[in-house]
Amino acid sequence: MIKDYSKNYNNLTKLMDELGTKIPETMIGFNDLHKASIKEGALPTKTKELIALGIAITVRCDGCIAFHVHDALLAGASSEEIMETISVAILMGGGPAVVYGCQAMEALEQFVVLEQ
Repeated sequence: MIKDYSKNYNNLTKLMDELGTKIPETMIGFNDLHKASIKEGALPTKTKELIALGIAITVRCDGCIAFHVHDALLAGASSEEIMETISVAILMGGGPAVVYGCQAMEALEQFVVLEQ
């Protein structure tokens, strides 16, 4: 099940930029929504990224897992916090979340190596 999550992250970033040239209003709106939702507030950005990761696992979105593991680490989440997020996602998502939780763990391991 080995995937290259940093390559996936970089590829999706490029594709989303290209999509932004073809449907700019939609992508501007999505980017604005993302910024507003993730910014510091009553919940810190790190917590919001962990929530997004848990949802990404339960809805089985490979690209979302890559983005939110990456961004959770950037926001200061520890490997332990990400692993606990995977645990909660499995609680809420059952067997399929176990599979995608494994993918999130794999993404975490790859991104942690890149940061060293």
